[in-house]
Amino acid sequence: MQSTLGALAEGKAEDPGDDLTTALLQTRAEGDARLSHSELVWTLILMIGAGYETTMNLIGNAVHALLTHPDQLDLVLTGRASWDDVVEETLRWDASIQFMPLRYTVEDVTLAGVRVPAGEPLLMGYGAAGRDPARHGHDAHLFDLAREQQGHMAFSHGPHYCLGAGLARMEGEIALRMLFDRFPALHLDSDSAPEREPSIVANVWESLPVRLR
Repeated sequence: MQSTLGALAEGKAEDPGDDLTTALLQTRAEGDARLSHSELVWTLILMIGAGYETTMNLIGNAVHALLTHPDQLDLVLTGRASWDDVVEETLRWDASIQFMPLRYTVEDVTLAGVRVPAGEPLLMGYGAAGRDPARHGHDAHLFDLAREQQGHMAFSHGPHYCLGAGLARMEGEIALRMLFDRFPALHLDSDSAPEREPSIVANVWESLPVRLR
């Protein structure tokens, strides 16, 4: 992907257009804080990962959650729950990103009684936060569209909060509504088991075999 996006950047440098790559190239050409070629390429990779892959994961995780919880799917199809409820509960219960490597402590801290010295790498478990009983109740491990949402970490927090959160929510709601409007009898293929992608970061189905009728 690095070589492909590198070639894209070189092509846009020679033939600019009305697109993100050209805009980043123009930024790169301005001032002392311009992007290096490597920074430009990795910014494009970040945009693909954050702007496409995570929303794809959300949709796939929501479909799997609904098809393995037919009582919850029935709530939506009968109007007793909304697609917004599906999106928020999926983000809490089965977030698109499970871990975020790595963050480093800038000073000595104590976490759950364990002293962590400054400069120590930490693997942050975003997914675990969504199933914390202290935050979401004793049934936090259950997929429940009727629960009162208490917020989640699927879009991170504070200065790192996802800029595309609103767009991801909208895309998820539209895609799920259109899918089940078109195929209300959609169900998992009993002859083929779903498979997770072996990733420590992304939480995504590598395959999710379904039958339309």
